[in-house]
Amino acid sequence: MYSFTNDYSEGAHPRILQAILEANLTQNKGYGLDAHSSHARELIREEIRPQDGDIHFIPGGTQTNLIVIASALRPYQAVISAVTGHVNVHETGAIEATGHKVLAMDTADGKLTPALVQQALDSHTDEHMVQPKMVYISNSTEVGTQYTKSELEALSRICRLKGLYLFMDGARIGSALTSPANDLTLADIAALTDVFYIGGTKNGALLGEAVVIVREELKADFRFMIKQRGAMMAKGWLLGIQFEELFQNNLFYDMARHANRMARRLREAIARQGWSFSSDSCTNQLFPIFSHQAVGELEKHFTFEIIGQTDDNHTCIRLVTSWATTEEGVEEFIRVLEKIS
Repeated sequence: MYSFTNDYSEGAHPRILQAILEANLTQNKGYGLDAHSSHARELIREEIRPQDGDIHFIPGGTQTNLIVIASALRPYQAVISAVTGHVNVHETGAIEATGHKVLAMDTADGKLTPALVQQALDSHTDEHMVQPKMVYISNSTEVGTQYTKSELEALSRICRLKGLYLFMDGARIGSALTSPANDLTLADIAALTDVFYIGGTKNGALLGEAVVIVREELKADFRFMIKQRGAMMAKGWLLGIQFEELFQNNLFYDMARHANRMARRLREAIARQGWSFSSDSCTNQLFPIFSHQAVGELEKHFTFEIIGQTDDNHTCIRLVTSWATTEEGVEEFIRVLEKIS
């Protein structure tokens, strides 16, 4: 059965595998101090200029989130997140295990707003409560939506006014940056946040996330935290060489565009058949709502995540496309759906 369960079912783009193969017997310095990692950092710095940033490569997204948050916050401080945020829902209490509370705010579209940030501040007013210090957002969000430049500017303003750090989870930043609804660049994100990361795992790499720390006070001793949290790879060149390849010849963006293009074909076909969606997503995650019967028929041919019932007769599912999603797989889904409808 063809899978639309996630965007990391496949291995890695052949260009990345070829680069690793060609470098396989070359001796490299350890722990991310190799030439490949250094070149990858320079390529990413070209993307974020005129901002400067310290860049670190970490194997996975959950590790990245907990290391960034644990490094930035003092023991009594907390992070504000949308209730659907990855740090709140899908990390097995990893942030709480570092000693920091997640303040989860209800939001219909997965996005935080200045009003929600202010609401969290207003309800945490003295030393008897945790102190909100960081705002955590994802782009794209866990429900497939994304931030516009004006929305990110508004969040940046309130964070700077209130002395909060702004941290963007970029596990699917490639999909967000290549969406038809996007008006942000990596340089914009670097200018408006204090720290963010560029996801490789969910955009064609074998593994890896590139953390970009822009705010000076967050840069010091970050490698100590990476090492303490078990994320400093001896063979760090394996991460560096992947980002080196990703940011040469537009590979990072080309793969994300393909994922979005496949998702758009699915979305248009689903809408054409009269089905609705639980969120307005232009990225590679779709959340269509089908009848229970239609879901049952689709499960005979495809794998995907069941989100839950929306009423007595309908269920919301998640469909995710990737850099490797085939046109044949998408067309087969559309054919099956047309027969069901």
